[in-house]
Parts: sequence; structure tokens; C-alpha cells
Amino acid sequence: MAHEQKIKEILERGVEDVIVKEHLETALRSGKKLRVKFGIDPTGPKIHLGRAIPLRKLRAFQELGHTIVLIIGDFTATIGDPSDKLSKRPMLTEQQIGENMRTYEQQLGKILDIQHTEIRYNSEWLGKLNFQEIAQLAECFSVQQMTARRNFKDRIDAGEEIGMREFLYPLMQGYDSVAVQADVEVGGFDQLFNVKAGRAIQKQYGQPEQDVLTTQMLEGTDGRKMSTSWGNVITIVDEPNDMFGKIMALKDELILKYFWLCTDVSQDELDDYQKRITKGANPRDIKIELGKKIVALYHSQEAAENAADEWEKKFSKGGSVAEAREFKSAGGSLKTILVESGLAESGSAAVRLVEGKSVLVNGAVETDWKTEVKPGDTIQAGKKKETITIING
Repeated sequence: MAHEQKIKEILERGVEDVIVKEHLETALRSGKKLRVKFGIDPTGPKIHLGRAIPLRKLRAFQELGHTIVLIIGDFTATIGDPSDKLSKRPMLTEQQIGENMRTYEQQLGKILDIQHTEIRYNSEWLGKLNFQEIAQLAECFSVQQMTARRNFKDRIDAGEEIGMREFLYPLMQGYDSVAVQADVEVGGFDQLFNVKAGRAIQKQYGQPEQDVLTTQMLEGTDGRKMSTSWGNVITIVDEPNDMFGKIMALKDELILKYFWLCTDVSQDELDDYQKRITKGANPRDIKIELGKKIVALYHSQEAAENAADEWEKKFSKGGSVAEAREFKSAGGSLKTILVESGLAESGSAAVRLVEGKSVLVNGAVETDWKTEVKPGDTIQAGKKKETITIING
């Protein structure tokens, strides 16, 4: 890809906000080698596709020769990032963080060139701050600014408790930018407040304010934002068959977004998929292509083809779908369909089946009984793996 086209992709593909776009664009064209910061808190042991989006953006910066400064938040994870959280996030122990971090560098190497990535742990500097220095940091923001933050405001309106420690998180993330002298910070859209805090704190410490680039958010397997806390994730280390099955269970309206944010398809290829869908192509067939691309990205082309073949055997003609009984319904919650179809004896039995990971929807384990299922979906439940295919009725 030509240099100018690469810059355009960095600034536009899957991007929500750029602050300040003109400044960053000029810097990218200047030939200056930028220090591009990204922080990731080890709140879970596996990196999911939503977190992979900003990491893939970092790889694009890396391919232009810029220095990626990857901050693993072993200190900030003990505090807990309140971004986009509807309730107070629990504090993690050092033992939990250590276990979550155990394979992080190996996972990050699936996306970044680790040999040319500067990896830092923010306990290196945050663990040394004294109370006077923390008070100096706190001078950057007012209580009014904090409580005006959308998710804090929503929690206040709902009568939810907000811990004082949650106000500290953006201060610490912002100080990370000072510690590594970041020129640019990349983050998910939910990080906008935190990454802007970096600008304010750099200014207080006499450093140039970093440019900011936030990426679009990705919905998970249940249609909500992909989040380790909610368990609706597809991780980059899922086994090929499991990864492929989860992708096949995605809501049809997410197909194009996943192509754009999670694969390397070009704009022309994306437009072609859009045309095929508009002309009535079966979304299932296009999801198979999506699944292959994502599995190949994190495993291999051979693994992708094998996963698709296995899925076809189980959930297409000649497999278990062919043996499934048809159940007429316009669709509804998974719990409702399990009961109405006879796969579960009662609502509570349906919930136990789902929460016990004994229900597959389109070949992938489903753990949310509120998930909406629709005509065309295949549901398999229980030890006997009885299967139904929902048809319009």
C-alpha cells in the first residue's frame, strides 16, 4: 500500500475520533518517527476481537516505521477502569493480574511485531508516586468535570455508587503519557475521556500534548459491546472451530462491520459484500467467508478451511441440521424458544442449560439466555444434543 494510502487508512478506517486530525496528519507526512502509545489492562487472560481493533491500528503505525509503546497496566488494573461501566468495577489482586498477564506478550505477537515494540508496565512509575504528586495530578480536573462524564452521570442518575478511586483512573492513564513521552495515543471509543486526560496532564508537565485516535467499538456475540466482563467475546486465541462457530452465530447486521474492523478486506471488497447482501445473498454464506478470514488471520488458512468444513458437517446438509426437527416460530429469546420447543421443561431449566454451557446456537456455545434467536437459527441443547431448526411459523 502506498505511503499516502496507508496514512489515509490510519486516520479513517474504523476510526471514531482524531484529536487533532490536521496535526497528526502533518506529523505522519513529515517523516518524524512518532511514539504511539496504547495501554491495555490485564482484566482477563485473553485478548478479544474488540481489543484487537486498536492493536491492528498500532500495527498500521508500526508498518510506517513509528515506535509502538505498549503499556501493560499491571498497576491501573488494580484500580479498575470505569469507562463504559454501569457499576463499580471490582479491584483485581496482584495474583489475578499476574495470571491474566501470563500469555499477554504471546497473544500481542499475533498482531504486533513484538521484537520492535517497546513494552512497559505502568507499575514502574505509578507505584512510585507519593501522595503530594497524586494531589498535583488531581489539580488537572474538577469534580464537575468528572461527574459530567457520561457513564458517571448515568450512574449518578441511576443512584449507583461511584468510588473515589474511579476518579483516579484517568489521572493515572494520563500520567502514563507523561512517563513515556507519547506523541500519539490510540484507544477504543470508550477511552475518549481517559486519552484526552493524557493531553491535559502532559500540558501540566510541560510536554507537547499528544494527538488522540479512538477506534470504533465492536459488538459481541450477544449484540452488546464486546466485553470480558459480559462474556460475549471472541478471543484471538480461541480454537479455530470455536472461533468459527462464534462468528457463524453473530447477528446478520454485524457482518459488514466485522469485515471492516476485524479483517484486511479493501473498501472495494466490502462494497461487493454489501451488494451481495442487498441482492439477497444468504447471510450464512457470507458469514462463512468472514469466519474463514478471521480464523486465517489468527491461526492459518488451513485451519480456517478445516473449521469451515467441520461447521458444514455439523450444521449443514448431511450433518446434524439435516437430522434436526423443525420448530415453527417467529423467534424470540433463547429461554422462550427452549421452553416452547420442548428442549427445556421450564424457564428455570432453560436458564440452567444455558448458564451451564449446554446450549449451542449455530454451533457456538451461548451463555446468555436473553439472546434473541430467529428463523434459520439452529439450537442444540442438553446432554443428548437434541437439535431444532427454527422456521417461520
